[in-house]
Amino acid sequence: MHMDDIDRAILRELQADGRIAYADLGPKVGLSASAARQRLQRLLDSRTVQVVGVTDPMAMGGQAMALLGIGVDGDPRAVADELAGHPEVVYSVFTSGGFDLFAEVVTPGPKDLLDLVNDVVRPIEGVREVRPFPYFGIHTHRFLWEVG
Repeated sequence: MHMDDIDRAILRELQADGRIAYADLGPKVGLSASAARQRLQRLLDSRTVQVVGVTDPMAMGGQAMALLGIGVDGDPRAVADELAGHPEVVYSVFTSGGFDLFAEVVTPGPKDLLDLVNDVVRPIEGVREVRPFPYFGIHTHRFLWEVG
């Protein structure tokens, strides 16, 4: 989807305040409230943008988080598709270098993290290696990307 300057302005405003009212958003980006609502709806419908509440799992207590470095024999997309079906997987990305795929996971606790790695991830067809990097804490957690 092509984004213009107004779309990018809408995204900047949403990054500052994801709960901004259309009546406030419109004038900030040079539109009426209804035009801002239509523009944002187009961004949402195209899946260019999601407006969500973001939590810090480490701050919620008792949870275990880790980045899993995964080596794959064959197509890593098949492994990523399988991982996507598990709610513990927050995101996965294709990469190069030492691993073919990274997956960030959140589990209720350390034992659940071990069970996920050993009983769910390792048995996936094509997985050659899984190296967990458990998190001790989150230092920086932001969702403000430059939108141009």
